[in-house]
Amino acid sequence: MSMIKGYLEQQEIDPGLVADVQTFRDTYEVDAQVRDRVLVPDVLFYGKDILEMSIAVLLQGDNLLLSGAKATGKNVLCETLAWIFGRPSYDISFHVNTDSASLIGTDTFIANEVQLRKGPVYQCAEFGGFGILDEVNMAKNDAVAVLHAALDHRRRIDVPGYSKIHLHPATRFIGTMNDGYAGTKELNEALVSRFMVIDMPPLDEETVRFLLKEYFRDAKDAALEQFAGVFLDLQTKAYNGEISTKPLDLRGLISAIAAMRSGLSPIHAIHMGIVNKSFDVFEKEIIGDAVGTRVPSTWTRADIFEG
Repeated sequence: MSMIKGYLEQQEIDPGLVADVQTFRDTYEVDAQVRDRVLVPDVLFYGKDILEMSIAVLLQGDNLLLSGAKATGKNVLCETLAWIFGRPSYDISFHVNTDSASLIGTDTFIANEVQLRKGPVYQCAEFGGFGILDEVNMAKNDAVAVLHAALDHRRRIDVPGYSKIHLHPATRFIGTMNDGYAGTKELNEALVSRFMVIDMPPLDEETVRFLLKEYFRDAKDAALEQFAGVFLDLQTKAYNGEISTKPLDLRGLISAIAAMRSGLSPIHAIHMGIVNKSFDVFEKEIIGDAVGTRVPSTWTRADIFEG
């Protein structure tokens, strides 16, 4: 907990919330079967206000819905919150084929008996996990029906053919959603009412530079400033409708910088991680021009990393 407390104090989180998190962790121990699901994120979320709102909601036993555009840190926040509370996490990605059986579980034949092979929502309920409902606005009605009783005051799951299961008191669900993705739809009122909602703001320069520095501690500040500038320039163009959000890819930028560490030319790495995410020739030219103003074609690994 000392590492977590240090992180929360660094983020200037209210001391009362920090104390309540400690009480929560002390109250709910993690079952030995799922301790391997309590993970330390590669990168922690940065943002005092969002963290305080999220922690307060989860401490009160409510569920959280993170809504926002691409590359606003939704999944990083989910991982950070599970780590702060010391809970096993279950990633539940919704798509067109996600149904109630894939969430709760399906019958399987084990030792000459029909047994329930427990799905992620069932396990989350059983062990007091944090269920990350990724792209929840892609959920089909069949899958949403499973969630209703689990997310409201009933806190239970009815398992067809078996008994119902009541949620562990530490169980929480955190949904994420991007508007405008193919296959998404507007969430119905009944489902939204079961969440407290945070509208995730776009990343600012300070946050992007902080995240890049967390990934690449041996990188030069001047280089990271330019890479952060590339992301922010493209973010502005995307929000203004000049380009699509395809190249607005923080993961792609991080992968590109990692490739530079291996010796790949910075300009080639940026093209692979950012520019080539667009397949429209005209848009690709706009993106390439924006990158060219920040990343000189003459840069090498020595311009990016120390030593």
